[in-house]
Parts: sequence; C-alpha cells; structure tokens
Amino acid sequence: MTIDTEQTGQATAYAPEPAPRLEWAKLVPDVYKAMIRLDSAARQGLDPVLYELVKIRASQLNRCAFCLDMHTKDALAAGESVERIVQLSAWEESRHFYTGKELAALELTEAVTVLTDGFVPDEVYERAARHFDDTELAHLISAITVINAWNRFGVTCRMTPGHYQPGQYA
Repeated sequence: MTIDTEQTGQATAYAPEPAPRLEWAKLVPDVYKAMIRLDSAARQGLDPVLYELVKIRASQLNRCAFCLDMHTKDALAAGESVERIVQLSAWEESRHFYTGKELAALELTEAVTVLTDGFVPDEVYERAARHFDDTELAHLISAITVINAWNRFGVTCRMTPGHYQPGQYA
C-alpha cells in the first residue's frame, strides 16, 4: 500500500495488508446472522457511547484490530471524543475522563474479558450493580459477552482492519 502524504508530498510505503485467514461469515452465514441478532438484542437499553466504550476496551484487551477499527469509528460517529478513546487503554490512570457509570462498566468489561482468576470479583460486580438496574446490567453483561465472541472470530480469522465505515453493519 502506498499513500501520498500531505506534509511531504512524498509517497509512504506501509507494510502489505494481510488477507484474512478465513471468511467465516460467508462460510457459516447462519452463525453470523445469529451473532448479529444477539448483538442487537444485547445493546437494547444501553447508552450507545457506553456500548462502544465497552466494545473498544474488550477489543483492546483481546487485541482485535478489526473490532478496534470498527468500534472506534462507531464511537466517533456516536459523538465520542478522540481524547476519551485515546485514554481508554489507560482508563484506570485517566479516571477523570469517565463517569462513575462508565468506570463501573469498564471495570466489569475487564473482569468478564480477562477471566484469569476464573471468576468476576464480587466487588467489581457490586460496583456495576450500583450504577445499572438489573435489566440494564444484564444487557451490559450480554454486550461484553458478545464483543468477546466477535473478537475471537476477528482474531482467529485475522479479519483485516481499516475498511469499515461507521454504521456499515447496522
């Protein structure tokens, strides 16, 4: 890939774009459609910006470049600021950028995504439960679970980031 830069007027050569390993959605369309329905059901009742923050953070933890590309663009389109997206990978040191509700959601996202201890700590769950009613909390847990599933498809199949347009799959 060669891009002409505005500053220097010279072409910059980037690393070649890898091809996906497997186009899983085309091979198992019923699974893909079920994932879309699950994603749509999970997001019900959640603030769109909070929803995208959760998806970005889980995707950062899972190193899913395709989902990072998608959800960063969707967050920007939903009105999220570049500054808050940039700070998301260091949210614990940048707590002042987020509301208490967002912090509880991010903490729960990390606990559900990284199950190295084999469980979600009670104090993390309880903090989230103080900010979300039961139905909203169930949707949040569902959204976290769904993005983790999407990440596993993206990372395993090496889906290529960079081509997504906001709302493309809505």
